[in-house]
Amino acid sequence: QAIVWDEYLTGPFGLIAQYSLLKEHEVEKMFTLKPGRLPPADVKNIIFFVRPKLELMDIITDNVLREDRGRSPQRDFHILFVPRRSLLCEQWLKEQGVLGSFIHREQYSLDLIPFDGDLLSMESESAFKECYLESDQTSLYHAAKGLMTLQALYGTIPQIFGKGDCARHVANMMIRMKREFPGSQNSIFPVFDTLLLLDRNVDLLTPLATQLTYEGLIDEIYGIQNTYVKLPPEKFAPKKQGEGGKDLPTEPKKLQLNSAEELYAEIRDKNFNAVGSVLSKKAKIISAAFEERHHAKTVGEIKQFVSQLPHMQAARSSLANHTSIAELIKDITTSEDFFDNLTVEQEFMSGIDTDKVNNYIEDCIAQKHPLIKILRLVCLQSVCNSGLKQKVLDHYKREILQTYGYEHILTLNNLEKAGLLKPQTSGRNNYPTIRKTLRLWMDDVNEQNPNDISYVYSGYAPLSVRLAQLLARPGWRSIEEVLKMLPGPHFEERQQLPTGLQKKRQHGENRVTLVFFLGGVTYAEIAALRFLSQMEDGGTEYVIATTKLINGTTWIKSVMEKLEPAPF
Repeated sequence: QAIVWDEYLTGPFGLIAQYSLLKEHEVEKMFTLKPGRLPPADVKNIIFFVRPKLELMDIITDNVLREDRGRSPQRDFHILFVPRRSLLCEQWLKEQGVLGSFIHREQYSLDLIPFDGDLLSMESESAFKECYLESDQTSLYHAAKGLMTLQALYGTIPQIFGKGDCARHVANMMIRMKREFPGSQNSIFPVFDTLLLLDRNVDLLTPLATQLTYEGLIDEIYGIQNTYVKLPPEKFAPKKQGEGGKDLPTEPKKLQLNSAEELYAEIRDKNFNAVGSVLSKKAKIISAAFEERHHAKTVGEIKQFVSQLPHMQAARSSLANHTSIAELIKDITTSEDFFDNLTVEQEFMSGIDTDKVNNYIEDCIAQKHPLIKILRLVCLQSVCNSGLKQKVLDHYKREILQTYGYEHILTLNNLEKAGLLKPQTSGRNNYPTIRKTLRLWMDDVNEQNPNDISYVYSGYAPLSVRLAQLLARPGWRSIEEVLKMLPGPHFEERQQLPTGLQKKRQHGENRVTLVFFLGGVTYAEIAALRFLSQMEDGGTEYVIATTKLINGTTWIKSVMEKLEPAPF
């Protein structure tokens, strides 16, 4: 059999089933879904793995109609929708006259994909746009389904807390699903004590700011996709004596980043300014270990050294890779532009001059810096000021449209609808109250040995993570007033556990909380939650789930309208 992949799914599936595994299950060929004839392959079955999107149905129709019916043996078609079958798509295939060509039409319920030991993602890129701009709750249904599956495997979660409209919908769907399948009462001892559902629009600020953790910066600058990053190759060329840069590699260097790599697990969540010292310490340890070979005299000692060699070589190459990545990032973080941009972000987040037109932003527009950079800054200013005065907002909009083109008027409209760039309606700015009550801005931040989550943005504590932290201790009752200022309802639900499954907490045993971000989460927020898990007196361990791993750039991109300017 051959599989035809919707390209977007290859990354997430690669995390569960490598090609070698599929080969063992008689998959002979793999193709990427594209218009035209399917490539020749000597197979009986062709399976389409696709997301239920109409534009993909057109490509499949094209593939099927161009299939040579005269050839023998004829090839059989099957279609698998991920994560759900869609009536609309099947109706569309029927209208095109190809629905009958598919022998099997099934769904593959892939909701939450494991990215790391404590991280699950649905990798639904359009979830934020669907929920907040199109009032389409499909991805929330998938989230609820994913949570039901999780409970079937790891026990019913006794307490559900939530904040935001989408969170409310997901909780309602879970309660309804539980009612509709009374057989779903499982007798598994619960792993999670609490589920916290958080809407992304409760905290629109965090993803807009530049992340300052090691992993966050890699994502900001190069983009991490399904745990892989592609980097410029010149820093990774093996340096050989006397050759000079004759044949530099041109292919980008592709590396996988996850906690299976010891060094990465140690530095991924640190503030970038604290990474250098860790790398130099490691370098000393590794070179000392290699020096040991000169002291190995007896056969036993030599044998022991040889047995440690593979591990030491892996550590050495891992160190070389991360030293190169850190150098690449440092070139950017030490640039003047990065510094200026960060200074403006930090002024906004600490509440300085958020209500007037910002000179730096004006200059960037005049010099035609990338549009997304401008939008991130303007939205950040708007969020830190509970919306901009109409005069300021109109000024920014006019400047942006005149410089970048009028086709972006739809994007500005979307940003307004999502609450990212909007006029100040209530006439008062709530952000300072929220900032002070939740301690979102910390002046004395310790980047090397942090004592607070604000280290991930060098001063700003992510609002979403602060909410999780305060929920654990002392509880949300202490911040009722601020919760009312943030969008959407906050609520608490309890799920009855069968007798005998209630947890008796051993002394010193941690509670486990699953935090589900509806609409995306950044690596800096993940780092902040991991920091809380590791705190000595924290008492809570966090597992993170989300609809999508995002950064400010990919997030803003997801709400931009792709309009081609008219060809005049």
